[in-house]
Order: sequence, then structure tokens, then C-alpha cells
Amino acid sequence: MLTYTYISKGTFALTEKPKPVIQHERDAVVKVTLASICSSDLHIKHGSVPRAVEGITVGHEMVGVVEEIGSAVTHVKPGDRVTVNVETFCGECFFCKRGYVNNCTDKNGGWALGCRIDGGQAEYVRVPLADTGLNKIPDSVTDRQALFVGDVLATGFWAARISEISEEDTVLIIGAGPAGICTLLCVMLKNPKQIIVCETDENRIRFIREHYPEVLTVTPEKCLGFVKERCKNGGADVVIEAAGADTTFRLAWECARPNGIVTVVALYESAQTLPLPEMYGKNLTFKTGGVDGCDCDETLRLIAEGKIDTEPLITHTYPLERIGEAYRVFENREDGVIKIAVDCSMQDNR
Repeated sequence: MLTYTYISKGTFALTEKPKPVIQHERDAVVKVTLASICSSDLHIKHGSVPRAVEGITVGHEMVGVVEEIGSAVTHVKPGDRVTVNVETFCGECFFCKRGYVNNCTDKNGGWALGCRIDGGQAEYVRVPLADTGLNKIPDSVTDRQALFVGDVLATGFWAARISEISEEDTVLIIGAGPAGICTLLCVMLKNPKQIIVCETDENRIRFIREHYPEVLTVTPEKCLGFVKERCKNGGADVVIEAAGADTTFRLAWECARPNGIVTVVALYESAQTLPLPEMYGKNLTFKTGGVDGCDCDETLRLIAEGKIDTEPLITHTYPLERIGEAYRVFENREDGVIKIAVDCSMQDNR
């Protein structure tokens, strides 16, 4: 089968690999219909994910159809349309029982697909711990509507959930890339008093204004003053950092009011500094780390009810044979790209 493979730092390539098979009674093999490209894939390419294994098939954001299941799998069956969770988790360990599935202690727990084991930018993928890692797609929901449930939408939902947002709050979201927009959609479900999105890219600002006109937008160089003008207590009640740029971590805590919450969902390529002497007295609460993607059934229900719509984020679609071109467009932010759907069953008929 055709796969997109991490060859070495800086190099991904299309390669042929054998179709995956069941290796454990809790496995499932899924025929991938749609996959997507995540900024985390770019971090692997750039060598900033040390645990990523050279030679693995990349990709951790996908939907498909169950092809085969292990003898212990009960939640899904062959023929089911499913989303694939970015994380695999046992559901039984100390962390899983408390909802911290990103820290699952199973050998395949946490972010394994497309990082430590073969992922889903391929025709087929083997999913360990399938009963927890796969979620059935409702009949009324299309593959394109469900594509982001297992990763970037899970990130946005998790960020909004842990940020303790009330209806009296002003929420600042830094970054209007895919993670930032998915966070915005989930923050909107909380009905805060005011939402501000900070972004540099004119195309992304235009996208926000077109699709979510009630949301305020600002560029980074004006953000601090803009937020303080609109927040009577010296800053935003909640700041969610979804950009991961060199200056955005500092901007996040600067824009938060005293005793506010700063939630960091961005993945940085370099270390960030916490300048405690400058922050003394702000009494901020920081929430950081990888998504706990255990709410996928709920987000699928919200999509089916029309309360979340991520399909507008798909600005480009490519067949798997042209995924290298898709990566170039995504990495360089060409042609107003937000997210790319990679059709793993489409033939290149150029």
C-alpha cells in the first residue's frame, strides 16, 4: 500500500509498505478514506519531536472504515465508519480513569500513531486499543465533517473545557490556524461575553471575519493595548495560546488579567522562558500540555446537531499520490490554506 513516510530529519517521502495486520487482540485495521496534515507532522519533519521514529508512516488525523478487528474488540465492527483518535489509550490505568488519556501508561499510550508507530497518511492503518481509539461516525455526519474530531477539534474542545470559561469572561485566543479556529468554535459553545482572536496572517483574519463576524480580531503588535482597552480588569480573563510562535507565549501571559487563566495548547519548537520576577503578583494559573482526546463521542454529537461545523476549514483536497504537494502548500501557507483533506482512496487523474 502507499504511505507517506518519515525518512530522516527534513525528509518525508511516498513509499510502499505491506498492508497492516492485526497484531494484538485489541487492534483494528482501518481503511483510511480521508486524512489530514497537522502542524505536529511538520514538527516531526523539522526534527523537533525527539520521540518520533524514522521509518514510520506519518499522520494522526484521519477517518475511515473498519476493515478488521481483533478478538477482544467490542466497540466497533467491520464496516463501521469511524474517527481515529490522535491518542491511543487503555482506559484502565491511573491516568485514563481520571480522563488524562494523553498520559496513558500502556506501551502504545498517548501520541503513538504517526509518531512512534505507523500512522494514517496511508491507505490503511492499524489502530491499537481500538475500543477507546475509534469512535463511530453518526450516519448524518460526513467524513469531511468528522475529519478533525480525533485531533485538532479534540484539542480545541479540551482547551475550552479546561479553561474554566464563564459567560462573563473575555477570552483571548492567540493564533487562528486550525487549532486556534477549532478552539474558537468550542469556546463559542461556552457563550463568553467577548472573544478576541489575535493573528498575523491576513487570510486567516479574513476567514475569521467572514465566518464568525461577532469575534473581534487583532494583530500581535496591537494585541496588548487592544485587550486592555476592552477589559476593565487589566486583561483577558482567559487566554488560550494556540500559535506556538517565538513571541506568543510571552504575549499570552502579558494579556491575561491578574488571577487569570493561561491555557497553552501550542507545540513549540524551542524552549519558552517563564520570567517569574516580571510576573510576580499576577497570580496566574497556567494549564499546559497535550490534548486529552477523550470527548470524541460528544464532539461527534455536537456536529450531528449542527452546533460545531469544521468543514469550512478544509480549503484544499489532494489525493494521497500528491501529498508532497499538499505538504508544501500547508507548510508555506500558500493559496489561503487552512486545512487540507488528503483523499486516500482518490486516484490522481491529472
